[in-house]
Amino acid sequence: MSGADPHAGDHDHGHRDHGHHDEHGRPADSAGQAWEGKSIPSHGFSGDAGEADPSLLAALASAGATPGPDAETHLLATVARARWLVPVVAVAAEVDDSGAHAVDTRSDMAAVTLTGPDGSRALPVFSSLAALADWDPTARPVPVRAAAAAQAAISEECQVLVVDVASTHATVLRPSMLWALAQERDWTPSHLDAHVAAAVEAAVRAEPDVTSHRLEAGEPAGAGVLRVVLGLRPGLDADRVGAVATRIGERIATDGETRARIDALTFALEAAR
Repeated sequence: MSGADPHAGDHDHGHRDHGHHDEHGRPADSAGQAWEGKSIPSHGFSGDAGEADPSLLAALASAGATPGPDAETHLLATVARARWLVPVVAVAAEVDDSGAHAVDTRSDMAAVTLTGPDGSRALPVFSSLAALADWDPTARPVPVRAAAAAQAAISEECQVLVVDVASTHATVLRPSMLWALAQERDWTPSHLDAHVAAAVEAAVRAEPDVTSHRLEAGEPAGAGVLRVVLGLRPGLDADRVGAVATRIGERIATDGETRARIDALTFALEAAR
């Protein structure tokens, strides 16, 4: 990040005629365009002091202490209303290696993504300037709405958002939560989601060996697992039972909207009633 000026935001009050000027002597940008009359878009956060919303911190703490549908539903509603800080950092765009040492001649600002051991990608977002500084004091904060952060994560091929990664209340917002935020719709746990219920009903309907089914929250709590409990006709061997579950799972997975609402899927069996 050597191409970035660490003091780009500082002001030299003792030397006001330093810098660029236009042909009339007015302060200007590097292209000679006068600053006069220009404005910087506020994106709706012009009065933001960079502090965390106390209700957001409380929702994060509650979801971490007692994970479950109620706490997570409340958390996502709070997350959707909050202002978020997405970090960007300077990366070398051009390097001059003609001398003894390579020198960055131009730097661009880029969003940061994190990669897990399994190759999955996450976009870090922060509730406050303090939380961002605890992770990387050199990163520049970009304030955004939750929907914009989620859409950026998807465009960067991230599967999750990670909130306040360096804090004691660090929280992973799972894929179903990410997609709900990006689509600006309410998040619902998959076992209570009417869209998911209809998709499972359609997938099960084609199986004559299934006599009943119901949806439950799977284990562990807070992992977003949907458990489909199947009532099966007596006398089926293990291979046939496995084939039934496989076909149902494949039908559910064919619909992209349904997949976006389910983080993980498991099956359980019970005797037909």
